[in-house]
Amino acid sequence: MPLALPMALLCSLFFGVLAWLLPAPKVLAAMVGVAGICTVLRKPLWGLLLFAFIATFLPYTTVNVGIRTTVSEALVLLVWGSVMAQNMFGQLPRAPARLRTERLLLAFMLFSLLPFLVGQFTIAATGNGPVNWIRWLLNLSVLFLVPRLLDTEAKREQLVVGILLGTLALLLLSIPLYIKNHTNADSLVDVLGKLGYGSVGDVSKTLEGFSSRMSSPWIHPNITGGAMALLVPVAACYGLTREGWRQGLGIAVALLGLLGLLLTGSRGALISLVIVLMWLARKRVPYTGRVLMAGAVAGALVLIFYPPLQERVLDLFSSTDASTSVRFDEYANFPRAMLMYPLGIGFKVDPPVPGTDLSGISNLYLNDIYKLGLLGLIMFLVVIRSWWKAVRPPQKTLTLTRDNALWLGSLTGLLAALVSGLFDHYFSFTMVLIALFWLLLGLNLHEAKRLFTPREPVAVAQGKHP
Repeated sequence: MPLALPMALLCSLFFGVLAWLLPAPKVLAAMVGVAGICTVLRKPLWGLLLFAFIATFLPYTTVNVGIRTTVSEALVLLVWGSVMAQNMFGQLPRAPARLRTERLLLAFMLFSLLPFLVGQFTIAATGNGPVNWIRWLLNLSVLFLVPRLLDTEAKREQLVVGILLGTLALLLLSIPLYIKNHTNADSLVDVLGKLGYGSVGDVSKTLEGFSSRMSSPWIHPNITGGAMALLVPVAACYGLTREGWRQGLGIAVALLGLLGLLLTGSRGALISLVIVLMWLARKRVPYTGRVLMAGAVAGALVLIFYPPLQERVLDLFSSTDASTSVRFDEYANFPRAMLMYPLGIGFKVDPPVPGTDLSGISNLYLNDIYKLGLLGLIMFLVVIRSWWKAVRPPQKTLTLTRDNALWLGSLTGLLAALVSGLFDHYFSFTMVLIALFWLLLGLNLHEAKRLFTPREPVAVAQGKHP
């Protein structure tokens, strides 16, 4: 039975009741919202593409669906609902067999039930553990949407276009506001409040300590820098291998993303991107040397004319750098946290645990231990190792082409994200950002499968020429 008829009947009944109870403007707004929901339910791919745009443009704009959550996560939930409904009515092709990395990620998600339960019953703090855990699982689950909805190269390219359009919108919002009011973050806070961000007062307090660094809808400058390190390589590889408006889109996002990364002053993200570019240069990928040289020149110019970046660079060589000293204190206290919580603290709260003298930890891998225990980190690394074995370059040298641009761009971005984990923790449990990470990992995994799986030769009938 097709979905259109029951959905039409339900919508007719729903809007009839609303028109009787509510004013016309509210009914009209509800009609627009329900029309969007119905469209996603009928076409889940459109919902995933909309997620790619919203998650990179306004990642933390919120909506109330019984509990207040981000629009990005609500879209993922809606897409999964659509996939289940389409399966029920037989309107989606049969799901392909899961790859080894996908099976391992599923095992990792199931394992998280143990630290969740331990933290729920042993951590004496206020927090909604079940909701946080479900949200984390939902963010990781986007990897499984790739083989269901992005089963062709053309659809995967549509996803990348959605990601780049959202990133471009974010950069065009953030950079001009910062250049105009770089000592006052209130202008960005006002805009975010009008765009549906909740707890604007908390956002304003967060940004007070970073008035000299560029923030964005990602709120924290370091998270903004991490997002740019993940997405700029995708944009560069895409723009260099396309033509027309797609080429302009990719190059614009790459250039503005690099500028945004410098303005955030995120040293960890910048260092990780440089390390990955040096790896690409070693692989003799075309344009990499030029990009490194152009980046060095652009960085020098920004360093000369941008005092906040000068301060961030000088802090690297200063014994009084506050962020560096905090990190050393975190590392020194971390063994005590491991002894106190051998199975992790779960999902009720984020480190440090309230009521203790422990510190948090600015490291992706150690943060996994803090939240999920040592076994949790091991399982995460097993997933990453399986992914690397499936997608690593088979040749000693690489050539960027139109055919492998999505694979190489997403691979480079993911490696930059993993290297940045040595300096910060935003790719471990930061909602929405980790959804983008796992979405790109799924994209990279299936692009590698397309590129590296040997194709069976096409049989030619005897006596005929192909």
